[in-house]
Amino acid sequence: MYGKKLIRKSLTFLTAVAVWSAFSMTLIAAPGDTMGEITVNGQVSVDGQPVVSNSTIVSGSTITTGANSSAVINLGKSGRVELFSDATVSLKFTNNSIIGMLTSGKVEVSNSAGIATSFTTRNATVVADSGQTNRFSIDVGCADEERCTQTYVETTVGLAILRNGATDKQVAAGTDATLGNPSQTGCRPCLRPGLGAPIPIAGIGSGLVGAILVGVGGIVGAAILLGRRNRNTIDLGGTAVVISPVR
Repeated sequence: MYGKKLIRKSLTFLTAVAVWSAFSMTLIAAPGDTMGEITVNGQVSVDGQPVVSNSTIVSGSTITTGANSSAVINLGKSGRVELFSDATVSLKFTNNSIIGMLTSGKVEVSNSAGIATSFTTRNATVVADSGQTNRFSIDVGCADEERCTQTYVETTVGLAILRNGATDKQVAAGTDATLGNPSQTGCRPCLRPGLGAPIPIAGIGSGLVGAILVGVGGIVGAAILLGRRNRNTIDLGGTAVVISPVR
């Protein structure tokens, strides 16, 4: 009897060892963190450290671009994420998902069909249609302060959804949508994505802004014309005075 119990215990122990060994080998064989490759132009950092092109980037990294700089994160078959100037995004990705958090600047996201893709901003979530290939851009505009929140989405391929709570805006290819009010009191002016025109400060109408710009242009033009008329009387040994329209 004792011998049979000993045999059963031995077999149980050996079976447990075999299972554990197989499980350990599976862990060793499994791939580690999903990786991507980054290409940079200008000043770009990952988790606070400067990087160069062709560097490896892992899921969970935070990428920041400086002024007049950009970066492209190539995720292979899953897609890619491009950061434009003065952008910061935290990026997580697997073989079947791309998840980001955009805190400043602009990104353009491309994902393949079957890749679940979503990006969050300060006031919205942008979700791509995972059933097809998509390419869309997200710009947080004037979101440099808590009260100046804006999310601008433009889709060039496929379909993206701009979501705020229970409200969804479908942004199909060739269309765009904006969530938030960038002209709230106290927000600095910024460039409206795609238009290149400044967004007026709250309390100042677009007509007044246009009048100010025309007035500044008139002053500059008059100064140039006056300088041309009087250029023959300028004392080359004197001090030139430069009139700046902006103080």
